[in-house]
Amino acid sequence: MKDVKLVVIYYSSTGINHQLAQWAVEAAKEAGVGEVRLRKVKETAPKEAIAENEDWKKHVEETKDVEEATMDDLEWANAYIFSAPTRYGNLPSQFKQFLDMTGGLWSSGKLANKVVSGMTSAANLHGGQESTLLSLYKTMFHWGALVVTPGYTDEVMFKAGGNPYGVSVTAGKNHLNEQIKAAVNHQVKRTLQIADLIIKRK
Repeated sequence: MKDVKLVVIYYSSTGINHQLAQWAVEAAKEAGVGEVRLRKVKETAPKEAIAENEDWKKHVEETKDVEEATMDDLEWANAYIFSAPTRYGNLPSQFKQFLDMTGGLWSSGKLANKVVSGMTSAANLHGGQESTLLSLYKTMFHWGALVVTPGYTDEVMFKAGGNPYGVSVTAGKNHLNEQIKAAVNHQVKRTLQIADLIIKRK
């Protein structure tokens, strides 16, 4: 794993995906990844909207020191873990804007063959988790990236809700349990293993 460079990029309004991202970083370090970065997607919502939600406002303040993701992070890494909540079964506008800025890297072929996996959350069990991850992966297909999903390659995925496209959780910190953490750990390690195999074949 020493040649794998992983960036974990998340967007979170109230902290769920921030926690998933932190667990992903921990899992990568435990797996012996060469280098890992944690980055957040820039918050673009109006301050007025954030101020109306105490949890959102608190989370923005608590994570003010987390570095924002840049195109340099994408170019640097050879593996990505993305985590973002669902918005009406789709990606949040903040995360979509970040992806929309990757045209220069895409057109120069610098996103091809990157190894990618995604995680998400929603307000309820059928709130769009699967469609959000599929929406994320459509962009990855355009990049020519290699999408790695957990599928049902480990029993822990069933215990964590059974989403084969990636870890997903119902919003609410009481849902961030040991089964979810174990599923994140499995998904990250699987992603890193595939990335390591690709690097070694180059």
